[in-house]
Amino acid sequence: MDILFLFVIVFLLLLAVFDLSVGVSNDAVNFLNSAIGSKAAPFKRIIIVASIGVFLGASMSNGMMEIARHGIFRPEYFTFYELMCIFMAVVVTDIILLDMFNTLGMPTSTTVSMVFELFGATFVMALIKMSGGIEQGLSELLNTEKALTIIMGIFLSVAIAFVFGMIVQFVARMVFSFNYRRHLKWNIGIYGGICSTAIIYFMLIKGVKDLSFMTPDAKEWIGANTSLILGGCFAVFTVLMQLLHALKVNVLKIVVLMGTFALAMAFAGNDLVNFIGVPLSGLASYQDYIANGGGDAHGYLMNSLNGPADTPVVFLIAAGVIMVVALSTSKKTRNVSKTEIGLGSQQGGDEIFGSSRIARRLVRWTISLFYWVRDNTPRNVRAWFNRRFNIDEMIMEQGASFDLIRGSINLVLAGALIAFGTSLKLPLSTTFVTFMVAMGTSLADRAWGRESAVFRVTGVISVIGGWFLTAGAAFIGAGVIVVLMYVGGHWAMIGLAVLTIFIIVRSNRRFRMKKAEDDGDTLFQTILTTDDKTRTWELLLIYVMEQQKKFLRFAEESYGKITDAFINENAGTLGKTEASLLRSKSMLKNARRKETLCLRRVSHEMAIEKNAWFHLSNNCCMNVLYNLRRINEICREHVDNNFHPLPSRYISEFEVMRGHISVLFTEVFDMVNNGTSEQVPALRRRCDDIKDMLSDTYHRLYRQLREVDPSSMTVMYVYINMLQETQEMVSALRKYIRAYAKLHDSDFSSRKKGTVANQWGKVR
Repeated sequence: MDILFLFVIVFLLLLAVFDLSVGVSNDAVNFLNSAIGSKAAPFKRIIIVASIGVFLGASMSNGMMEIARHGIFRPEYFTFYELMCIFMAVVVTDIILLDMFNTLGMPTSTTVSMVFELFGATFVMALIKMSGGIEQGLSELLNTEKALTIIMGIFLSVAIAFVFGMIVQFVARMVFSFNYRRHLKWNIGIYGGICSTAIIYFMLIKGVKDLSFMTPDAKEWIGANTSLILGGCFAVFTVLMQLLHALKVNVLKIVVLMGTFALAMAFAGNDLVNFIGVPLSGLASYQDYIANGGGDAHGYLMNSLNGPADTPVVFLIAAGVIMVVALSTSKKTRNVSKTEIGLGSQQGGDEIFGSSRIARRLVRWTISLFYWVRDNTPRNVRAWFNRRFNIDEMIMEQGASFDLIRGSINLVLAGALIAFGTSLKLPLSTTFVTFMVAMGTSLADRAWGRESAVFRVTGVISVIGGWFLTAGAAFIGAGVIVVLMYVGGHWAMIGLAVLTIFIIVRSNRRFRMKKAEDDGDTLFQTILTTDDKTRTWELLLIYVMEQQKKFLRFAEESYGKITDAFINENAGTLGKTEASLLRSKSMLKNARRKETLCLRRVSHEMAIEKNAWFHLSNNCCMNVLYNLRRINEICREHVDNNFHPLPSRYISEFEVMRGHISVLFTEVFDMVNNGTSEQVPALRRRCDDIKDMLSDTYHRLYRQLREVDPSSMTVMYVYINMLQETQEMVSALRKYIRAYAKLHDSDFSSRKKGTVANQWGKVR
């Protein structure tokens, strides 16, 4: 049995390494997004600054693991075996939850996940112990006050951070405006002094004072002289920042990098327990059991966990190295960052989230309130605000999602709120505060326009819902797993360990596949950031054709699968095809939204000339998709009901028509792929011929319906409807060919477009 427990401890420590990597990927949004979104420095430089902060914070952390040792449960009432089940359940659930959220690109709270996993596993274990007739009640076995305090902190941090972010950004924008360089001459020194002092305050209150090298005397001196320290910092940094500005140094970039370092250091120093607290508590329990347990795992109580934790420095340094490596190499770090940056982007872009009913209502109410305020505000006041909030004067770095003013406000305000909440003993979550501050500042900055607000609000609601879903899933998941381990014994532990490894491997493989697909969309970002309007149209045409080529190939394959499945009565294929058609609909809508955003960046004359044909080509693709969905729907209903199959004499004539349609799809695809338009007249005539052939066939079938066996009447109606939808699909394809020709009929010859394509291939 002791060998089994050794295996559990080794497994916990190995998962701790992975948990550190996954946790850093999730929490990287807390300290990276503002610097990345504002382009304060190259990505590698931002990672270096954050990595130094993470390593110092982890290496000098006090290593106090009390919340994992006795913050949720009373260890003196639990045996070694029971705690091993609890710790194993917590780590397994935590890995699965965090990796799932990171893969989806949804930031969540590692603090909430760990606490509610401990709470859920301990709650279920307490119920098991109480059913066995122990004297202690639930209130004696659990520390429910801690969990309730954290829930209160969640509500407070979400609301307070959003409101303060909105107010502070509104005031900052009134002071600096979007053309902030005009107002930096004398304001930048004071602004830099305030920001730097707030960062120092954050590091003193939230970070440095809790590090391992801080003695009680040093902590007491800092507490007694906080006001003096902050006043001196403000004076020094104000003069320093004004001097740097006079020397042509961008003070705002320095402030953003300072804030990134401070948040990264505090994150590693304070949230380290979320990643390694449970495995190290399990190691301490095992060492105590081996030394004093006498082999009685089911009877030895873990009083030793009530003592203070003394984490060896080697563990802290190793944790710091792992976190730095994960931060530097993890692809999921950028995926989670993409969510927050996308929701707060100043310019239109790829909206990650869709539209929801509650978001639409909130936006509608907000617009009504805005109109009411506007109508009741004096004209000269409105004019003054419009000058200060003139987005056309916005100054941003090349490729940035927002400017340096907002980036610095995000970091400084998040740090100040976390420090203030900590001084009031409120358990504010770093993830919650930083995310909601970023959302509040983006709203105040008019980043949520009429055409993006509903998607942004849906995204915020989805992320907030994900936080609470984390708590519920962590509680229930850990509770279920601890029951399986307690009842199933060592076989259940081994089985769940294998299952965890399998889930991790599969999740990472799926993420790599999804990442490979996303990497192909770099051209979209290039179009949005280029300033050459003539080149924008050339790049957009390449982008549109690439998307439509993918759809044409998909449509041809789907039509073949649907018709084959109908002939062969394969209901499974029809079900899978229906799911793929729904996914294709979302992809088409997303591509159209992106392409419309890009079309706004071409020259006015070119936009007028190409706008109608651009939308016609998109509509034709959507019509083809609708035809495929209707064909699949009627075929699936027929096959699911086990009605009579299509008679063989009709199968042979249909296969001839399907062959012509397949050739048509192939030739249209080749034309788009080659970027030529010489085949357009011939292809349009071919479409007419196929439409006539289909029309003649189903009209002939209509006339023959009286002679058909009544038992085959149903399948004949399905067959006729399929032919009619196919004719509509060919008609949509004919219109697409015309739109394609008009898109290519311009001063930009196919030779020139090919040159641009070659240049883009070299850049990529």
